[in-house]
Amino acid sequence: MGRPMDLLLRGGTLVDGTGAPAREADIAVTGGRITVLPPGAPADAAEVVDAEGQVVTPGFIDVHTHSDALAAPYDADAGADAAEAVEDLRLAPLLQGVTTEICGNCGTSLFPSLPERLPELAEHLRVTFGLGPIQPAVDFEAFAAGQDPDLRRTHLASLVGHGTLRAGVMGFEARPPKPGELETMCRLLDQALSQGAAGLSTGLIYPPGTYADTEEIVALARVAAHHGKPYVTHLRDEMSQVETALEEALEIAVRSGAPLQISHHKTAGRHAWGATLRTLPRLERARAEGVDVLCDVYPYTAGSTVLHAMLPPWTSEGGVGALLERLRRSEVRDRIRADIGGGVEGWENTVGNGGWDLIAVAAAQTHPEAEGRRIAELAAERGVEPVDYVCDLLLAEQGEVTIISHSMREDDVRRVLASPLSMIGSDGVPKPGRPHPRWAGSFPRVLGHYGRDQGLLPLETAVHKMTGLPARRFGLTGRGVVRDGAIADLVVLDPATVRDGATFDRPLEVPEGVGTVVVAGRTAVRGGRPTAVRAGEVVRVR
Repeated sequence: MGRPMDLLLRGGTLVDGTGAPAREADIAVTGGRITVLPPGAPADAAEVVDAEGQVVTPGFIDVHTHSDALAAPYDADAGADAAEAVEDLRLAPLLQGVTTEICGNCGTSLFPSLPERLPELAEHLRVTFGLGPIQPAVDFEAFAAGQDPDLRRTHLASLVGHGTLRAGVMGFEARPPKPGELETMCRLLDQALSQGAAGLSTGLIYPPGTYADTEEIVALARVAAHHGKPYVTHLRDEMSQVETALEEALEIAVRSGAPLQISHHKTAGRHAWGATLRTLPRLERARAEGVDVLCDVYPYTAGSTVLHAMLPPWTSEGGVGALLERLRRSEVRDRIRADIGGGVEGWENTVGNGGWDLIAVAAAQTHPEAEGRRIAELAAERGVEPVDYVCDLLLAEQGEVTIISHSMREDDVRRVLASPLSMIGSDGVPKPGRPHPRWAGSFPRVLGHYGRDQGLLPLETAVHKMTGLPARRFGLTGRGVVRDGAIADLVVLDPATVRDGATFDRPLEVPEGVGTVVVAGRTAVRGGRPTAVRAGEVVRVR
């Protein structure tokens, strides 16, 4: 080697991210790149990590996050406690071994938009991301420029969110786009993908994405296909109509030619429990027929999203301001109750499929006493009907409330985790308050609880689902596999002790067994504790 090494990981067992059997190897890092050495090879390094009895893997790739705004400057008026809470959120992925996050999921990204739509879009994004005022961007380059490198603990790639794209061109109207509007949407998408965005995402339960029909999505997915980038979708229904929604996604993939990624695949709510017995074989059949379809999954039976997504889609037509104005009116609340009770065609209706007793408040900035508690209990305590409690809370919080929905069954989660088509994504919603523990625990939970303790996945397979498979799916060249010349994003962990520490009561508890994390060749976690290194970059996918 021409120059002394910056870092040497000596004596460990290499699980290289390809799914191949583990082997003994030393890993050298020079200039941010990897060289794989025979065990015990003589070497001179500025820093040596003794990895004896440990496993060395590629840095984990979280394929599904909502961390778009975490490295944007936080509201200076929010106070020291809030700033500390946000820093804890920034650290959570890194401390579990994540070195690259993919944001822009479920149809919401911080870009693109026509300039004149930016103010209205900013209000929508404030409610979605919950980190104070959010500045949307006209394109991917402006988004990348808005990421503060001093706040960037991990690398970040971003999809183009269809809901943001739609709102950035035609606002929050519940109608098909006019031909000129669709042409503009396609143009902005093409530009963003050319600049390095990783693909197109939809969130077809969320306004304004839910207002789009199949034809609109096919037209946009064709743009993604032209760039060889995936169409990533939160299905139109993950509950009683999940199989119908899955067929729509497969139709879009076939007609557009885009690779298809099913986001956080689940079959939630009592009417869909057990449906993975049908959905997973359907995906395998589609692959056999030539559709490039994969999925991701988080290792929990509860999901998390914004509270207003529990209301019928018509409530959000016109944007956040229109939503809040409607919720003041008693006749609107009566209509919401009726729609939840009877259902609305094409609407997922989470509450109707479960109940307010399964939904807990995760983040409500001015009502911290509600965080961690179920809606039904909170409403009963106040002596009001749950819909009225929800509407009042949304009004008090200016729409900015996040919830956790306990809607899935363990056997379905296990089936998706074990599927050869799945990779791991946290679906983390990093907001202060009491967020879902998946933001801090997903990857060690798969390795420890499901892999080692329950024997659901061999270590090599679990690591592949976190590294090599997502890197290939999202075009993350040089990442996800430990090989000569690869980018030096690395994790050293103890396979005997690695486990998640995060719980619903303590959602940011640090995991056990993750000792060293290297980001771009620099040691970002040492002895399980973060260093001062902030080496994360915005990743451009070409």
